Amino acid sequence: MKNPLGIKDIARMLQISVSTVSRAFRDTHDVNPETRKKVLALAKKLNFKPNKNASALASGSTKNIGVIIPFITNYYFSMVISGIQEEAYERDYNVILYVTNDNVAREQTLLENLSTSSLDGLLISISSDSSTNAHFEQLMAKGMPIVFFDRVPRDIHASKVVQDDFAGAMQATEYLIQQGYRRIAHIAGPESLQFTQQRLSGYLRALEQHDMPVDKQLIVFSGFSQAQGAADTQQLLALPDPPDAIFAANDRKAVGAILTIKQRGLWVGRDIGVIGFTNDPIAVVVEPNLSTIEEPAMEIGRRSCALLIRHIKNRDFEVQDIILPGKLIQRDSTRRTSG
Repeated sequence: MKNPLGIKDIARMLQISVSTVSRAFRDTHDVNPETRKKVLALAKKLNFKPNKNASALASGSTKNIGVIIPFITNYYFSMVISGIQEEAYERDYNVILYVTNDNVAREQTLLENLSTSSLDGLLISISSDSSTNAHFEQLMAKGMPIVFFDRVPRDIHASKVVQDDFAGAMQATEYLIQQGYRRIAHIAGPESLQFTQQRLSGYLRALEQHDMPVDKQLIVFSGFSQAQGAADTQQLLALPDPPDAIFAANDRKAVGAILTIKQRGLWVGRDIGVIGFTNDPIAVVVEPNLSTIEEPAMEIGRRSCALLIRHIKNRDFEVQDIILPGKLIQRDSTRRTSG
């Protein structure tokens, strides 16, 4: 009975070293892409499958990626996770999910107790009230590769993958201006979050470019839920001079705004326009359908996972900031004429 084929046989057939074959299977950064292609092609032809566990042990790799997110039920994060899983699957990595429930204390405890020996790297979207980077920096100091996505910390030297919050917010606000709205409010996310500040900056820039005054009473910071969007809108409608349009930090808040406006006997679109940010499926369920800025959630997941794997394979790979564009989706909630 013939002995089964091994890495040594492939090395001999291609006249390269055993270590080169092993590194080609692990897709390390120091293997020539052409060499790797030849190794994989021959392995496929010979129906040879490397022992992943053995190669992982030999390289000190676990082939596990940890993903830390604030929510799992949120549509946006479910799409990001799908993108991460697709990319990880294609690269032979497993995904281990950790959920903080948007709580910084839980986030810190989770990271402090994390078994780093069972993970090759981490993808992190921080909680709303995360105000210190110490727990992230401690892990990075130990050599743990980390890529932040969507909700990213300020003042930390690490790779980040985000949507273009500034440009998206500016586009949303300019679209309201083009539709003829003149007193535009912004119901924002938690003030401490970087992307809240980016969306606020985009909103303010659009007003500035169109010579429209900034009224601080029209800017309300709170959380991301539908109930918080409703409460923010009640606050705005109670003003002596209420807004004629609302740009919401996300679609859930925008839905809260729409329901509150309707409860007041006002017409959404004609009396008060509403635009959101995400393109959550709820946007086409609510009546009228919600105009929004579509976030590239799947692409953010894929790109952040691919970037983390590059950092895992090459610890000297330079830090990158990747910013992906959103897309304006026009629906009935911003139409001034009914019918």
